[in-house]
Amino acid sequence: MSEVRLQVRNLCKSFGITKAVQNVSFDINKGEVHALIGENGSGKSTLTNMLTGIYSIDSGTFILDGKEIHPKNQVDANKQGVSIIVQELGTLDGLTVAENIFLGHEDMFVKFGIKNTNAMNHRATELLKKYGFDKIKASDPIENYNFEDRKLVEIVKATYFGPKIVVIDETTTALSQEGREELYKHMNRIREEGNTVIFISHDLSEILDKSDTITILRDGVYIDTVKSKDVNEDDLKRLMVGREVTGAYYRADYGEKISNEVSLSVKNVNVPGLIHDITFDLHKGEILGFGGLSESGMHEIGKAIFGASYDRTGTVTLADGTQINDIPTAIRHSIAYTSKDRDNESVVMNQSIGDNICLPSLDDLANKAHMLSDKKLKEFANKYAAEMSVKMVNTDQFVSDLSGGNKQKVVLARWIGKDSDIVVLDSPTRGIDIKVKQDIYQLMDRMRKNGKSIIMISEELMELIGMCDRILIMKDGAINGELMRSKDLDENLLISKMV
Repeated sequence: MSEVRLQVRNLCKSFGITKAVQNVSFDINKGEVHALIGENGSGKSTLTNMLTGIYSIDSGTFILDGKEIHPKNQVDANKQGVSIIVQELGTLDGLTVAENIFLGHEDMFVKFGIKNTNAMNHRATELLKKYGFDKIKASDPIENYNFEDRKLVEIVKATYFGPKIVVIDETTTALSQEGREELYKHMNRIREEGNTVIFISHDLSEILDKSDTITILRDGVYIDTVKSKDVNEDDLKRLMVGREVTGAYYRADYGEKISNEVSLSVKNVNVPGLIHDITFDLHKGEILGFGGLSESGMHEIGKAIFGASYDRTGTVTLADGTQINDIPTAIRHSIAYTSKDRDNESVVMNQSIGDNICLPSLDDLANKAHMLSDKKLKEFANKYAAEMSVKMVNTDQFVSDLSGGNKQKVVLARWIGKDSDIVVLDSPTRGIDIKVKQDIYQLMDRMRKNGKSIIMISEELMELIGMCDRILIMKDGAINGELMRSKDLDENLLISKMV
């Protein structure tokens, strides 16, 4: 009989009239990876944010090893044996790597009121070496590192002190395969030490492979807890959605000829230290994929096309000869871009859903006198929020109140509303549940058939294989191969060009 580590009892949390978690109760055992799954807005992150002191609890209790806990914040949660690696960035600019690792616990290095920075850096260096992250230097400013490396720092920050429970909230979607393997290794170590991982992911095959037990939430309500070995993906989909998930997932067509009409031409594009001599054409009605390891430079491609890489050289040219060198020109000439780093680069967190959706379309929505109508703006926002099925109170709600998946829906709603001709999607399904992924893939297919041109940058190899007409593989900042859409295309062919 497994020993219970955490009892969740009658937990409730509301945001305004939205009941995010409703009277949820279940148990989590010692020495297990316990997955928490559900559609976007099901209450997974809300529940774990209460456990880790990020949100206050409306009612109900957490009982850890027989004792009630009421964490006031993340530092207090750490002291009580609970930590979290969050979905978005969990490190702070303006601090070093070491200061981020020990944030809230600096007193370990303070004597007579003076902080011993050398001792802090030395201890952080020891930890980074122990975790195999030697490439990250303790004394460096954290902003010297990219999104993925900052996630590796968060792994150290959340686990070095041996917490009883570590929450991993959608972290794998921010990591390359190499980074994921590192995370899995530390998940196994935590389990072997008799501690517990609460694992949130939308990748059901990953859930089944890496977890021991799975709890399913739907619309803030507890549905069931099952053993991973006793269920398959279809069982989990049914429990998450409340019905069978049917219909097409990826594209079913093969052998369709790509149009000869070029919508965008990229020639000899360089961004110092990131990408070099990138040349390709994007055709009308084409989905062009970019794949590679996280450090390959593929994420810089989207920024370069959108005019967001200010030290870029080379040319990005539209069919009519227009050169794209900055973001306003890109938007004006019907180019859309969604960043992998959603919270910092794709949404305005402290603005409403409606403001975010309308933002790139304000010129189109204004009348001849350049005036904006509140009624027209609201109708526009409501239409595209509904089209993407954003779970919300209304479009006046702040984006910061939404789950990660619903933020991503707002990003996509913004660009669908803009009706852009060229759409650059970097990691479009990151943190998105199975049903919404299906909706996004079908939306991309409709856009393609309507003559829109799409660039999809993704670390999900099956997504690239399933959706793209062509796939360009990046390695060490350069294009290292081109693969055409085919029934015979598999992940191994892509990987052989990536490594």
